[in-house]
Amino acid sequence: MRRFLLLASHGLALALGFALGIYMLPILTAPASPDAAMLSERAGAATHTAEFTRDLRGSDFLHWGEGTISLSPETIVHIGRLAPGPDYKVYLVPEFVDHEDGFGPLRERSVQVGDVKTFDGFILDMPDGIDIEAYTTVLIWCEAFDEFITAARYR
Repeated sequence: MRRFLLLASHGLALALGFALGIYMLPILTAPASPDAAMLSERAGAATHTAEFTRDLRGSDFLHWGEGTISLSPETIVHIGRLAPGPDYKVYLVPEFVDHEDGFGPLRERSVQVGDVKTFDGFILDMPDGIDIEAYTTVLIWCEAFDEFITAARYR
């Protein structure tokens, strides 16, 4: 019985440490976020803006975003916060979705813009050839776990 308890307690500690490592690694390795002045300056050139909120169906205490997302044909700027996590990607989606089950059918018609490496605001350059007017929604997705983080309709 004692061996079983030792094995169980060590297994639980190992699993907890692994889970905390997955959660903390992106926070510990994240580069510095752009400063507020740079975010505001780049957001000022936006042709569209929208709000990320925590109250979406697919958001929960580990997967959320809040703040303003600003788009122009050249950049996407987020002023706000995201729940930290690994392998976040920004997509432009043709229809608003608020949960991972809604993104699956639209994924082939969506376009990936870039990677999110900071969680207190970010600036992404828009890749050549992407027409932001062909989409309606910015979505942040965790590729590593196929998990919805947040989305906002900008038009």
